[in-house]
Amino acid sequence: MSDATPIYLDCDTGIDDALALAYLLASPEVHLAGIGTVSGNTSATAAAENTLALLALAGREDIAVAVGAVDPLAATYRGGAPQVHGGNGIGGVTLEPAVARPDPRHAADMLIDLAKAHPGELRILALGPLTNLAVALEREPSLPDLVRDVVVMGGAALAPGNTTPVAEANIANDPEAAAAVLRADWDITLVPLDVTMEHVLDEQGRKRLLESPDPVARAVGEALESYLDFYLDIYGYRACALHDPLAATLLVGTVTATRAPHVPVVIDDSDGPGRGQTIADMRGQRRGPVDVPGARCQMVLETDLQVAPVLLDRLAGPPVA
Repeated sequence: MSDATPIYLDCDTGIDDALALAYLLASPEVHLAGIGTVSGNTSATAAAENTLALLALAGREDIAVAVGAVDPLAATYRGGAPQVHGGNGIGGVTLEPAVARPDPRHAADMLIDLAKAHPGELRILALGPLTNLAVALEREPSLPDLVRDVVVMGGAALAPGNTTPVAEANIANDPEAAAAVLRADWDITLVPLDVTMEHVLDEQGRKRLLESPDPVARAVGEALESYLDFYLDIYGYRACALHDPLAATLLVGTVTATRAPHVPVVIDDSDGPGRGQTIADMRGQRRGPVDVPGARCQMVLETDLQVAPVLLDRLAGPPVA
């Protein structure tokens, strides 16, 4: 544990968040120092309940979970995405409620405390709207100096959005927060729809999870039934995108970005039709990745491996011949 990298996980625990969490729990390379929840796929409170229940299923009640922002910075929470993640955020699967209760701190304060406890070492993995990170930056302006880096699942550089024609859901749910996080003086790896939509898990993969010795993996396998249904019209067969798991494997290092230039990135937080758009300066990238001097945001566009086999081998073991 002493050699494992401390990470703070910020999530809106829906189905793909749960799969990412299962992977992180099975990864000795990292130490989950704390988890904060935010409204997105479901409410921050429901996300905390889901997270605590999954941790209890894994026998990891030692990991603290703090409820964070219920509403985005400049609006009110609009009810999540039950059409994607089910009414409870995890595909309608019923989990035994956890005995453990949420940490009394706001998730932003937990993040600040962890950054001070692990100065220069703590890594942030953000899998939902970036409200908690923006609140933490407001409360502790020195936070970027304390954090090693930030990995964010969010945005769309050249691909279309999935919430509006130009906006990805995590960014669209709180553009003001995303704009603040992208302006901050720290190293950010952005894992956008451009790459996450190219990584899928199909029905055969779901069956492997259902047969896993890992109880969290089995629970997520059940939840994935409705998630695959949602993506049927998108992919044309029963498969789902692996948005959050890809970000998790990139942070752990089991999947490596092979095309990921550092480029200037800003978020449109106006009230116009571009609201929530991730505006990445991708000029000059035609012949291969070119880092723009001074840019702190790395935009992941391609990886060395498909993430599904990496996930399944760790959570379910090698496939049976």
